[in-house]
Amino acid sequence: MSKVISVNAGSSSLKFQLFDMPSENVLTSGQAERIGLEEGIFTIKVNGEKFVQNLPIKDHKVAVNLLLEALIKHNIVASLDEIDAAGHRIVQGGAYFDSSVKVDEDVVSKVEELCELAPLHNPAHLICYNAFKEALPNIGHVFVFDTAFHQTMGPESYLFPVPYEWYENYKIRRYGAHGTSHQYVSQRCAQLMNKDVKDLNIITCHLGNGASITAVKNGKCINTSMGLTPLGGIMMGTRSGDLDPTVVFYMMKKLNCTPDEMDTYLNKKSGMLGVSGISSDARDVEAACENGNERAIITQELYVNRVINVIGGYVMQMGGVDAIAFTAGVGENDIKLRAKILKALTPGLGLDIDYEANNVRAKEACVSTADSKVSVWIVPTNEEVVIARDTVRILGL
Repeated sequence: MSKVISVNAGSSSLKFQLFDMPSENVLTSGQAERIGLEEGIFTIKVNGEKFVQNLPIKDHKVAVNLLLEALIKHNIVASLDEIDAAGHRIVQGGAYFDSSVKVDEDVVSKVEELCELAPLHNPAHLICYNAFKEALPNIGHVFVFDTAFHQTMGPESYLFPVPYEWYENYKIRRYGAHGTSHQYVSQRCAQLMNKDVKDLNIITCHLGNGASITAVKNGKCINTSMGLTPLGGIMMGTRSGDLDPTVVFYMMKKLNCTPDEMDTYLNKKSGMLGVSGISSDARDVEAACENGNERAIITQELYVNRVINVIGGYVMQMGGVDAIAFTAGVGENDIKLRAKILKALTPGLGLDIDYEANNVRAKEACVSTADSKVSVWIVPTNEEVVIARDTVRILGL
């Protein structure tokens, strides 16, 4: 038996689960939120009870120290020496990594090099890794890359139609993101269908504040919607997703703004927030729709249209689809928006949806009937368990 901690750091958050492996029993879980802001939140679950602290969390190192202190304080471990290993989610692994790896100096230097492609995430991941390394100097560490699952894409999917030298000299290509989630959800969906993932075509829809859709053929990714960075792909909470490149330099001239300022517009002021003018949160947009707000209504219509366009393209690329799985914050919890997506897909894919079954949040559920030509599922994601499994496998625990 080994105790393995899975660390899933975001740009301003840190989620964690401590597992007893190989049983995958969760000893505790929690998260630090609003890292870097004046009012942070640290939450830890112990024996079904939730403990919450409201306090400033200066950076990810402070968050790690809060976590480690809480493990002792709540008697989850008598000593930090009980922890055998740590697995860390890394957003950007570039073309260097097509699988999870044991961490050494060379791996760390490559992740540092790739900070340019994930400036909000990779630096935070490294701060967490270094904090754990300092507190637990004798344990093994594994990096699990969001991009690794997508490395099975062929050049017809990962190349952009730009000068080929950009790819050769600067590694400009599609890398994708949320790979750990797409991997877990596609495999779990196949299990729920009592089938082998290698015999299925599955489209996984990771719809959250950040969102991506992936085509999984015979267990391998053949295409994904995010691009060089998490800005590409479908419309998201604050990110524009794909758009005509002319918009960028046309609006830079009109607004007389710098590349960094344009980056802020597209990453933080676009998407649901930009179109609706209300919020980046799908729940707020839904509430405004119910009150007849026209911009909120067009925001949802635009979102649905972007999602079904990607799904439709992937159906053609795979030569058909056996299952569609929804996951992440919006995919798991937004009943009405999920229903609108399914209604839009129904004529083209021959779906037959049980909308009563769809009336569920954050639970595994089949929402299609036996007569549906495509099986449709809600599959809550669990990136942390994938991280723990890879950590145990790679370190031989």
